[in-house]
Amino acid sequence: MSDSRQSSTTLAIQASLKKRYARERRFQWYGRLAVLTGFIFLFILLADIIVKGSPAFTQHYIELDIDFSAEMLGVGENPSAEEIASADFLAVVKDSLREQFPDVTGRSEKKALYRLISIRAEYTLRDMVLADPGLIGTHKNVWLLAHAEAGSYLKGQVDVTAPEAERRVKDAQVAWLDTLRAEGRTESRFNSTFFLSGDSREPELAGIKAALYGSFFTLMVTFCLAFPIGVMAAIYLEEFAPRNRLTDLIEININNLAAVPSIVFGLLGLAVFINFFELPRSAPLVGGIVLSLMTLPTIIITSRAAIQAVSPSIHEAAMGVGASKLQTVFHHVLPVAMPGILTGSIIGMAQALGETAPLLMIGMVAFIMDVPGGVTDPSTVLPVQIYLWADSPERGFTEKTSAAIMVLMGFLILMNALAVYLRKRFELK
Repeated sequence: MSDSRQSSTTLAIQASLKKRYARERRFQWYGRLAVLTGFIFLFILLADIIVKGSPAFTQHYIELDIDFSAEMLGVGENPSAEEIASADFLAVVKDSLREQFPDVTGRSEKKALYRLISIRAEYTLRDMVLADPGLIGTHKNVWLLAHAEAGSYLKGQVDVTAPEAERRVKDAQVAWLDTLRAEGRTESRFNSTFFLSGDSREPELAGIKAALYGSFFTLMVTFCLAFPIGVMAAIYLEEFAPRNRLTDLIEININNLAAVPSIVFGLLGLAVFINFFELPRSAPLVGGIVLSLMTLPTIIITSRAAIQAVSPSIHEAAMGVGASKLQTVFHHVLPVAMPGILTGSIIGMAQALGETAPLLMIGMVAFIMDVPGGVTDPSTVLPVQIYLWADSPERGFTEKTSAAIMVLMGFLILMNALAVYLRKRFELK
C-alpha cells in the first residue's frame, strides 16, 4: 500500500516538474522572440536609413566646354577683380549648354536645359577666373555641379517608366542626361559639400556644417553648466544634506523633473531666458541653458546612485585615519564613484544631443546658412536640421535627411562608446 502511495506521489511530482520545466522553456522562448523582434525592427530601421541616406554622400558633376571670352563675360580686356566678380558667368553656362544641345530652341525647353546645372556653377567659374585671370579669352572644359534633380536621375532614383507629369525630371532632360553620360561628360564624386557647407534652399548645396557647429556650442554650454552643478548637487544631497522633510521634498522633485516632457523646458527657456532676460534668440547659449536644465535631473540621479554604490568601508577607513568629511568625499569616495558619474553624464549629454522640441520653442528652427562663430551667434543644431529637411518636398532633401540621421546616430554611438571606455578605464584605476 505504501509503495503504491509513493509511486503515485512520485508520478505527481514528475508531472508537476514537467509542467514547470515546460513553462520555463516557453518563457525563455518568449524572451528570445521578444529580443529577436526588437532586433528585426532595429535592423529594418537602420537598413531603411542607410539605403535612403547613402546616395547623399555622392554627387554628380557635368563637364561643359566654357567660353571665357571677355565679350561673353561682359568685361574689358584687362578687367579688375571687381569687374570679374560682377561678370555674367551665368550667361556663359547657358551659352555652353545651348552649344552642347543646339536643337533646343523653345523657351520652356531652354529653361529645362538650364536646370541640369546647379546655381553654384556661376560662382565656381567666378572663383576660377578670380584665381587665374589668364583664363579670360580661352576655352576650357570645366566640371560643374549638377542640379539635384539631374543628380537624382544619374543616381538611378528616377522611375522613367512613370508618367512624365508625376516626376520632376522630364523626358527631354532624361534624353539630354543620357547623351551627356554616353559622351563621358558625367561623373560621380564624394559629396564634400554635405560636410563643408551650411543649409541651402537647393538640395545639392545643402550641408550640415552649420548644424554641427551649433550642436557643438550648444553641448559645450550644456556640459559646462549641467555637469558641475549636477555632480555638486548629488554630492551634497548624498553626503552632507540632513535627512528631513525638506531634502525628501527636493529628492522627489528631482525625480519628477526627470519625467517632465522636454517641450516644457523649451517653454521655460522662451518665457524666462528670452522674454525676461532678453538673451539672444536662436543662439547656442540659450539652447545650452535649456538643455542643461533638462539634463540636470539625469546627472543628479545617476551621480547619487554611483556615490551610493561606493563601499561604506572606504568612508570608515578614511575617517579612521583622521580625514575630514570633505577629504573623505573628494579624495576617496568621488574617485571611486567617477566611472558611474561619467557614464550617467555622457548618457545625459547624448540625450540632450538628440533633443528637438525644446530648441524649436526657443527659435533654433531658423534657416541658418552661416557657420556660428560663438555661443551667441544664430545657429541651429543637427536634430532641428533633420526636422527642417524632412519637411521639404524635394527628393534631394529626403536623402539628406537620412544622411544627417546617420551622422547623428554615429555621434550618439561614439558618445556611448566613450562612456563605456571611461568607465572601464576608471574601474581599472
